[in-house]
Amino acid sequence: MKNFNRIFLIVMDSVGIGEAPDAARFNDCGADTLGHIAEHMKGLNMPAMQELGLGNIRQVKGIRPVKEPLAHYTQMQEASVGKDTMTGHWEMMGLHIDRPFRTFPDGFPDELIRAIEQKTGRKIIGNKAASGTKIIEELGKEHMETGAIIVYTSADSVLQIAAHEDIVPLEELYQICEIARELTKDEKYMVGRVIARPFIGHPGSFERTPNRHDYALKPFGRTVMNEMKDNGLDVIALGKISDIYDGEGVTESIRTKDNMDGMDKLLETTAKNFRGLSFLNLVDFDAKYGHRRDPEGYGKALEAFDRRLPEVLETLRADDLLMITADHGNDPVHHGTDHTRELVPLIVYHKGIEIGKELPMRKTFADVGATIADNFQIKMPEHGTSFLRDIVE
Repeated sequence: MKNFNRIFLIVMDSVGIGEAPDAARFNDCGADTLGHIAEHMKGLNMPAMQELGLGNIRQVKGIRPVKEPLAHYTQMQEASVGKDTMTGHWEMMGLHIDRPFRTFPDGFPDELIRAIEQKTGRKIIGNKAASGTKIIEELGKEHMETGAIIVYTSADSVLQIAAHEDIVPLEELYQICEIARELTKDEKYMVGRVIARPFIGHPGSFERTPNRHDYALKPFGRTVMNEMKDNGLDVIALGKISDIYDGEGVTESIRTKDNMDGMDKLLETTAKNFRGLSFLNLVDFDAKYGHRRDPEGYGKALEAFDRRLPEVLETLRADDLLMITADHGNDPVHHGTDHTRELVPLIVYHKGIEIGKELPMRKTFADVGATIADNFQIKMPEHGTSFLRDIVE
């Protein structure tokens, strides 16, 4: 059986493809990220993904099924109890998360706020669920005048700390986030990520900088990435991947500014000689458009991604494998601003495929990690079933 030397895994953050069978448990009946965006756009123009077989998974407006898809294709259903970024990614690498991360829609408890203030020496303003850009507009002037840091959350399990780089130097902001991380890592708070959100500018013209930094909990168990690293394989983390796994199993971390920079960095890794995994998260779909309920911006971002995809396909070698999937949904026409419990697409491409076929439906994202482990003949994860034999001729 053929094995691949390099595997490229792209996570289109939040690009769900229709409600999951258990969507009702998450108040997400009717959620359909890709379908609703396509309807809003009066058809999506994604010829590269169409040729790979995206429309064969499920036809959406503008993306038709093709007779001879270039890739194998199917859908995946999340088995873990959450619908957040960390749960989806951790499951992808072989874990099953049965304890959901906590969210704080009404703000964080006074006890926690006081503890952060005491340990950092800075007062806190905000402490509510809010859009990052809006809360900076609202409280940025007060922050600059008083030096108090802006704490806020969202529908995700996150504690975000915003500060102007001229008021709170980056090194201090990162230290504050590390303190907050230590205070929120146990089961009492169970916050998935603490995020530094530095910004610059003046009242009326604030702008967030690329110096964001995420402080995630460590995965609850060993992942396929840990096994790869311990066996001398490369694990190149692009975008926020290293943050999501708190650096566990990562041999090289490369930050990205946005989706297009992520595609640039991915292309740079295709030119490298390595053996192992190049793992990219494209966060803009989720952060810039899904949570902000912007179907127009989301649709344009999907089309921009599609325009870059042929560059990636052209640079792949005969012994490379490309997998494209998502970690959850974030339907921009759904109620609220939360992620949505959806099935996700799985596209599997290599140059040895004559005509792509439909793969069996995957009952857990962990099948991705199991396939990677199977390919490199390392210890298989506790969860997941390899589909390696289904994708090689």
